[in-house]
Amino acid sequence: MNIVRASLYSAIATAARLLAGLVMIKLVAWFAGPEGVGKLGQFMSLMSLLAVLAGGGISAGVVKYVAEYRDDPQRLARLLAAALSYALCAACLMALVALLLSHQVALWLLGDSRYESLIRILAVAQLAIAMANYILAVINGFMDVRRLALIQVVGSLLSMVAAVWLSQWLHLYGALLALVLGQVFSLLIGLPAWWRSPYFRRSMLRLRFDREMTFRLAAFSVMTLTSALLPPLINIAVRDHLAGRFGWEQVGYWQAVSKVSDAYLLFLTTAINIYYLPKLAATHERASLVAEFKRAYRYLLPVVALLAAGVYLCRDWVTRLLFSADFTAANPLYGPQLIGDVIKIAAFVLSYLMLAKAMTRLFVISECVFALSYLALVYLFTAYFGLVGAVYAFAVNYLLYLTFNIAVARRYLGAL
Repeated sequence: MNIVRASLYSAIATAARLLAGLVMIKLVAWFAGPEGVGKLGQFMSLMSLLAVLAGGGISAGVVKYVAEYRDDPQRLARLLAAALSYALCAACLMALVALLLSHQVALWLLGDSRYESLIRILAVAQLAIAMANYILAVINGFMDVRRLALIQVVGSLLSMVAAVWLSQWLHLYGALLALVLGQVFSLLIGLPAWWRSPYFRRSMLRLRFDREMTFRLAAFSVMTLTSALLPPLINIAVRDHLAGRFGWEQVGYWQAVSKVSDAYLLFLTTAINIYYLPKLAATHERASLVAEFKRAYRYLLPVVALLAAGVYLCRDWVTRLLFSADFTAANPLYGPQLIGDVIKIAAFVLSYLMLAKAMTRLFVISECVFALSYLALVYLFTAYFGLVGAVYAFAVNYLLYLTFNIAVARRYLGAL
């Protein structure tokens, strides 16, 4: 499986996820306006945070080690038994914490205690989400991109149907509930699809503690949790800062542009995640690694540049299509956001080297430093430039992150 074919399958899956996400944003924009879109972003950040915590943050580790051990049945069985035990224990813990703090989270995150029951539903769903993450990680580790795409496409379509139905009935609450159900659909579809795969073994569903494998996964867990937890937490802090300074309506404009960015970049980030992590994890020669990076930049950078240019030229139409005429004030934010997107993809490819080669300490430090630098830049630039300063901060921070990753890659490759 090469990057072109992997990108094709991931593009199909991403298109389905994108369509479901755009339908969700459109529904929220209709029923709740810019303020509702801002709250949608808050809830999605919480879901991202809990989805990673639910499985102990080991998905990337499972992908890496399945890719390495798939020709070693004994070590693979030990790894997966330890991974499933790790994930389910973490899910039970997070479900309990979310249930106990549901009232406080609803008030802090969404500013309304009426959403407490929604937080409780999300808490109960953590076990299903953890199991779905485990299944998808195993399939990804075997580089079964076609099966992975099938699960994501069907899950996205079911999520979209649920969003349309529930939002008409319960408005913003229903749309947010559909997001939770969409995660559960991945398990309902993924389990039978995985069961029918040629590499499935019933032993992959066994629970067993393995000291060596658990420690290996724990190191990966630290990296994954850092990269997965910091962005939602930082984005929550950014939204709170922007809301306090400019009001929730302005946050909705900023959130709208960010969602457009996330939507079209999803095609590229999904392909990178599906293809490069297992590929880099299984590659150890310097020449092969250099060739993979060159191939990535040859295909991905022109694509992201063209997509960004297209979005910029059609920004007014895109805003009206995806949201409503009430969001036209978001148009001035597109320019710096799209420049930052191109830089982000350039940095994203190189950053996977730290994950694939388990550079735990360096990865964690860099994630913390650049998350805090982004927040600091938001405070600094919004004080001078207003709301658009938050988008300037995004672009500048990723430029710094790209510079850092170039230095890391050169050092690692030079040592081989």
